[in-house]
Amino acid sequence: MTPTAHLVDGSLYVCRAWFAQGPDVFDADGEPAHAVHGFARFLLDLLERVRPTHWAVAFDESLTTCFRNAIYADYKANRPPAPPDLLRQFDGCRRIAQALGATVLRDTQYEADDLIGSALETLRREGLRSVIVSADKDFGQLIGLHDEQWDPSRNQRWDSAGVKTRLGVRPDQVADYLALTGDATDNIPGVPGIGAKTAAILLHHFGSLDALLARADEVAFLRTRGAAAASQKLREHADLARLSRQLTGIALDAPVPAGEAAYRRRAFDTGLDDLLDRLNFGALTRARVRALAASQNPA
Repeated sequence: MTPTAHLVDGSLYVCRAWFAQGPDVFDADGEPAHAVHGFARFLLDLLERVRPTHWAVAFDESLTTCFRNAIYADYKANRPPAPPDLLRQFDGCRRIAQALGATVLRDTQYEADDLIGSALETLRREGLRSVIVSADKDFGQLIGLHDEQWDPSRNQRWDSAGVKTRLGVRPDQVADYLALTGDATDNIPGVPGIGAKTAAILLHHFGSLDALLARADEVAFLRTRGAAAASQKLREHADLARLSRQLTGIALDAPVPAGEAAYRRRAFDTGLDDLLDRLNFGALTRARVRALAASQNPA
């Protein structure tokens, strides 16, 4: 059986945990720790359900220093700064992930998406398949023949065919698709007036964004509603589409550990008990940790 690596979009699930409940638990310093508790439960769920032989958790460190900010100054400029409490709890979440035996990925120039993409590419060369643990549609572009994406919180899992079902395009077209539609969450402009359905139709006919822009005049002759208007928009906003494409592509050359051994699940850190003490984890979580520690057998 082909070894499988689970690559976790840590920042997504930290934020989910932070928003899911109010600050009802506190660490030894009296600071809120609810996001750390929620994220720890998420990771323990993952370990109990999957028992991965290889896994990594990626975190965003490049909120304003990402290479994409140099390409487009307004990239993610619509997002308010993260509250200090959330930033502080991110540190606790990273420490929990590392103490639970995960390889932690972080960088000031590359986002979690890029770190996961680069780790997946590294592991693919080593003969491993990957499961990307995230709900983010951007990851569709990484899904190869043997890979999957999984959002355990919603119990949804999909492969490359699932990407086509969900978005209407193949994995190799996802970055082009996002360049056309734009992404309000990340403040990526896209082509004004080109929505998801139109983008999928255009890529079905022309294959890629480059081919579409080179043959934009032909779009007007498609037998689809709004074809003439779409043709005009593509001609007017070709530069914006190309700019957006630089932002939507996930980098595969971010600095990540080389070799599959770097991603093997490690034994729990000897300092895990002290960390649980400082974060005021209760008896139930400690019992789960003890059970996993007793049963784990890292590869």
